[in-house]
Amino acid sequence: MSRSRTAILAALALVAGASGTALAVVPGSSGIAAIPCTVDYKVQNQWDSGFTTNVTITNNAAAKTSWSLKWSYAGNQRVTNGWNAKVTQSGTAVTAANESYNGALATGGSVSFGFQGSYSGSNALPTAFTLDGVACNVDNGSGTPTDPGTPTDPGTPTDPGTPTDPGTPSGKVDNPFVGAKGYVNPEWSAHAAAEPGGSKVANQSTAVWLDRIAAINGVNGGMGLRAHLDEALKQKGSGQLVIQLVIYDLPGRDCAALASNGELGPTEIDKYKSQYIDPIASILSDSKYAGLRIATVIEPDSLPNLVTNAGGTAGSTDACATMKANGNYEKGVSYALDKLGALSNVYNYIDAGHHAWLGWDSNFDPTVQEFYKVATSNGASVNDVTGFIVNTANYGATTEPYVKITDSVNGQTVRQSKWIDWNWYVDEQSFAQALRTKLVSAGFNSGLGMLVDTSRNGWGGSARPTAAGPTTSVDAYVNGGRIDRRIHAGNWCNQSGAGLGERPKSAPAAGIDAYVWVKPPGESDGASSAVPNDEGKGFDRMCDPTYTGNARNGNNPSGALPNSPLAGKWFSAQFQQLLQNAYPAVS
Repeated sequence: MSRSRTAILAALALVAGASGTALAVVPGSSGIAAIPCTVDYKVQNQWDSGFTTNVTITNNAAAKTSWSLKWSYAGNQRVTNGWNAKVTQSGTAVTAANESYNGALATGGSVSFGFQGSYSGSNALPTAFTLDGVACNVDNGSGTPTDPGTPTDPGTPTDPGTPTDPGTPSGKVDNPFVGAKGYVNPEWSAHAAAEPGGSKVANQSTAVWLDRIAAINGVNGGMGLRAHLDEALKQKGSGQLVIQLVIYDLPGRDCAALASNGELGPTEIDKYKSQYIDPIASILSDSKYAGLRIATVIEPDSLPNLVTNAGGTAGSTDACATMKANGNYEKGVSYALDKLGALSNVYNYIDAGHHAWLGWDSNFDPTVQEFYKVATSNGASVNDVTGFIVNTANYGATTEPYVKITDSVNGQTVRQSKWIDWNWYVDEQSFAQALRTKLVSAGFNSGLGMLVDTSRNGWGGSARPTAAGPTTSVDAYVNGGRIDRRIHAGNWCNQSGAGLGERPKSAPAAGIDAYVWVKPPGESDGASSAVPNDEGKGFDRMCDPTYTGNARNGNNPSGALPNSPLAGKWFSAQFQQLLQNAYPAVS
């Protein structure tokens, strides 16, 4: 539980009738409306010399187009950096002013921001706040004012909790995959079983992709969300079952690719909320599904693209710059977290790219800041986030047995090899574990769990190395020993030589909630040539086996399989290859 400022300002405590009886403030009463604003100041994480804080302002006065919150510290606290607000400090006085995208604050509306600070000695909580010059009381974190007490009874303080443990939302288990069967999608299972040898893996759990509005009710006679949930209830029986849903229809989706572009334009955030997220939330909230554990994968590729592909670098695109400027990726993800996280049986996992995308310092730390910003704005909180997932629909090895980031060859670190290219990680599990540690230190709950998509990262078959590479050079050592056999780690479309990876399992390593098959093996990443369609999916040259690459893959060949269909469509040749190259082998 985090520390929260829960005392009521003295002015409110002194409100009393002529008889000396305190005025009770009841949720929903006119008493609350008389309080112009409330502030919930929480220390999310604290260590010897620093802390992170989340602050939520609720405006009960007239609507605002801009806002400025002020407070002072009693000690030597210093703000070092902030997010979702311009936070400045002069002496002990701190001012937090809105950013351009969150100045509007309706009557009854709330806005959240956060910051990191330093201190020595004690880190006493602020005692008074003003919003645009008007004194606010302080919320107890539940949305209702604490007991103001009477002149002779100061009230009962709430439990300040433990600074380093924000806790686990009530009603949810720590790891939804432990002790639960995984949902077997009958549609994917039928495709797999129809392939030679496919029946050996057709009983594996794979995620259901809700990649357009029409998918909620079912496309072309296929199963919709309710049909999948009803089937999940049948499979569940008397035990526990977890069903995985991929939430994947943001406005301007996949701004750095074309194969997986979506149906909504960059500005259609309201349509995303009302026609996509709201109907999904409504179905999931049906009491008949309360016994299911529902794990959602929130918007693959979206937030990482804002970090790496929207800032004018060699890999940036105009489409990503547009989505960063209009904020609709952030608004959409926050909205999904808030709406779905409110359901007691839904577990949200935010997509966190992969090690070969975000593993450099220049990407890693900004990504953590972006995740925390989105998880604490537009109504969302860290309690809406169960964890994160890496390697979604990608091919990075779970672990590299013969290449470690600490290895050196003839005095050269392996980070100098062309393959690793100064990255700090060589595989997905080490990246996921390090990212988890950083996220918790930034303010996410200490029970945060990570998922790794292992559906296509086995890299078995005759090309799989069985020992470390030669020590003649750092490149020979890395290329000879790495099990990931892609031409370049930036290649992502229908990769030649890939194999099925670890089968889905719960709690396989420290900090890892599960290995999962989020990308159903055999479903294409994108078409190898242009294919007309009504899904908004374009032709990406990275899916063309003749393509010689771009800045994001070091101008290397794409490594894609030929004759691939539209993204999400069944690709028999790929499934056969994945089955053949599975590691562990399919028996």
